Amino acid sequence: MTNPVLGDRSRPGVAPAGPTGLTVPKGTIDMRKYVAAAGSALLVALLAGCAGAGSGGPQQNDDPVTPEAPTCGTEPVVLNAYFETGFDLPFRLSEEFSRQFPNVTWDIKQDQFQNLINATPRLLSGNNPPDLIRLPTMVSLVQDGLLKNLDGYAEGFGWDKWPPAQLSQNRVADDGTRGSGSLYAMGLNYSLTGVFYNKELAARVGMTEPPKTVAEFDAVLERAKAQGILPIMVWNASASGGGLAFPLQHLMAAYGPTQPINDWIFQKPGATIDTPTNRQAAEHLQRWIEAGYFPPDANAIQYTDANARFRNGEGLFIFNGDWENASYDEGMPGNVGFFLFPPLKEGDPVAAMSSPLTFGIAANAANAGCAAFFFNWVATNEQARQINVTVGGSNPGGPADLPIPSVAPGSVTNETLAAGALVAESNGAMDFIANATGAIFAQGWTPELQKMVGGQQDGAGLLAAVQAEYERELEQGS
Repeated sequence: MTNPVLGDRSRPGVAPAGPTGLTVPKGTIDMRKYVAAAGSALLVALLAGCAGAGSGGPQQNDDPVTPEAPTCGTEPVVLNAYFETGFDLPFRLSEEFSRQFPNVTWDIKQDQFQNLINATPRLLSGNNPPDLIRLPTMVSLVQDGLLKNLDGYAEGFGWDKWPPAQLSQNRVADDGTRGSGSLYAMGLNYSLTGVFYNKELAARVGMTEPPKTVAEFDAVLERAKAQGILPIMVWNASASGGGLAFPLQHLMAAYGPTQPINDWIFQKPGATIDTPTNRQAAEHLQRWIEAGYFPPDANAIQYTDANARFRNGEGLFIFNGDWENASYDEGMPGNVGFFLFPPLKEGDPVAAMSSPLTFGIAANAANAGCAAFFFNWVATNEQARQINVTVGGSNPGGPADLPIPSVAPGSVTNETLAAGALVAESNGAMDFIANATGAIFAQGWTPELQKMVGGQQDGAGLLAAVQAEYERELEQGS
């Protein structure tokens, strides 16, 4: 995505420049991005990745919890942070935070999500652990005592009085399951996924309104292909992770209920991704691939490249999240729309992936109190909340009585926020299947989806292979 603050990320291997006054070297983690990342009611939703059962419940890495509401003081503070490459929001928030609190400066490193999956344990256990870090996974980090328990801050700042669903996804219970227990992370916002479309190309293929069923969506894809228009832009390169997981999960929710998907992501006992309805969804995705509805070079396309190509008019649709709203509004003003992926039968409940943009604090962070103050500021400060909506395109969360900041007329954010309310009404929020374990995205979904693109895997085999990898990782506590 192109942004005047972060530069052009459409060029692979080029480190984006950070906001003025921030140190943002190119990520030097020597291992191998998934996006992660809604209407106000979508706070029932789900991004912090889930890790294996490992050694059991969380280790106690803090003193007994007491209410705390610290500030950053007035003395110089340098917040040590790790952000995810490709997302402007944390950089813009950190820039505004330093504007309001000039004694706070930032030492920011960044890397792609896929790399962070591998590197986060090492970073958190190092001699200079980050005060703030984007969390690609969470449970195993809690079990190993690497994340700070935030319960004291939650009570001190009053986070425990916010709508409970905002925090539930970042809670870890004594048995190592997510959804209850102590708080170990916070969301910078709460995102929503769906289908973005190029309005000019939609008009060319006769799409006058969003499809109401999967069959209608299929018909639009067929018309686009017949007219020489790429039906769906996608990324599926290893460096960014298998973006085909986005349309796959939307198809899963169209063919079957969302609860079994969330159970699998949250590692409920006996949960499996290899269900009859999910096999139908995977076979449907396979038909799209075989019909040529995705770019032939999908396995070589990174996330930033896919977005750049979509903004430049390549592709009628792209499955993505509201974190791209600002870049789409800027890159194709007035020419981008959004809708929720439709159900099989018109009028059936709709569903979407939704989650907090999850950050944590290292258990031994030098500036944990200031980092917690930053979390509170992001959710409650008027300017920060406006940045969240304008740049992040997502609901900022926070106290229930705070209004959602204004959105510019014509911005696609109006459509994503409205869509979030529909998902909430149907209780259709899902976490991301890429987050079920610490390595399932890199070791399961991405290689198997790449094989499907290459004609070496089918729908049934895809799910069987991913389920086997999932069980292997749970056995190893990964």
